Amino acid sequence: MLVPFAGCVGRADGKSRAEKVWGERGVAPGRLQKPRAMCIDDDDLLYLVDITARIQVFDRDGEFLRGWRTPESKNGRPTGMSIIDGKLFVADTHYFRVLVYTLDGQPLDNESFGEQGQQPGNLGWTTDVVQDSNGYLYVSEYGQHDRIQKFARDGTFILQWGTHGTAPGQFLRPQNMHVDKLDRIWVCDAGNHRLQVFDTEGQFLFEWGGEGIELGKLSYPYCMCFDRQENVVVCEYGNSRVQKFDQQGNSLAIWGGQGRQPGQLHNPWAIVQDSRGKTFVLDSYNHRVQRFQI
Repeated sequence: MLVPFAGCVGRADGKSRAEKVWGERGVAPGRLQKPRAMCIDDDDLLYLVDITARIQVFDRDGEFLRGWRTPESKNGRPTGMSIIDGKLFVADTHYFRVLVYTLDGQPLDNESFGEQGQQPGNLGWTTDVVQDSNGYLYVSEYGQHDRIQKFARDGTFILQWGTHGTAPGQFLRPQNMHVDKLDRIWVCDAGNHRLQVFDTEGQFLFEWGGEGIELGKLSYPYCMCFDRQENVVVCEYGNSRVQKFDQQGNSLAIWGGQGRQPGQLHNPWAIVQDSRGKTFVLDSYNHRVQRFQI
């Protein structure tokens, strides 16, 4: 449940409890096995990928609609997905590429891109892909690279920034990104327990966070979304909780905590918000999704 503290703008009321919990461990259609990424389309349909490399589509109440698998999964499974221009972009992490599908699961091989290598334009362990208002794509990678690359819509390399490290502009597993209304690139720098923000040329703007369990601190922020007030809602894998911040990094509210009861979380990987302002948390190690009104 939502936990208020000094300066909090929210209240601990019924709206902050999990209003819907769905999902059950398994490999049959509609069941989940350690789901690892989630995104939402304009019709409020949820797209999930789990550790079996199944992409499954659900409505906002958890009804299974359709599903398919990525072409290969022996080396590992995708860890990021986005809806861009009405298509599903999948960061196929362990195959060093970005896969593109129609929303009903048809592969768009001519739009997919990526090749393993060390040069600019090659990809490492991809984690996410987002698009700015001018149509440029940004791909995050971890491992040997720990960087962000910018591409034209046809996959042509434009520029890159970031290296492995802890200084501003460096990364330890950039896991998730968000492009805000000002075309600033927000990055969940998971291994550094912080969020970093850049312009579209890769220039560092600011950061906030820091490792810890205290309010305002983070532990492996794996995903974020922006609410209707443009607050930043962060899913913390390490602390098994969700925390809401203003854009200056002031903590406004927090909820979750490790456990298996409704409202509790176990290593959540992803978070999205629908058109009605409902927030969905991918409660990965509980093999389920929880829906909150925050």
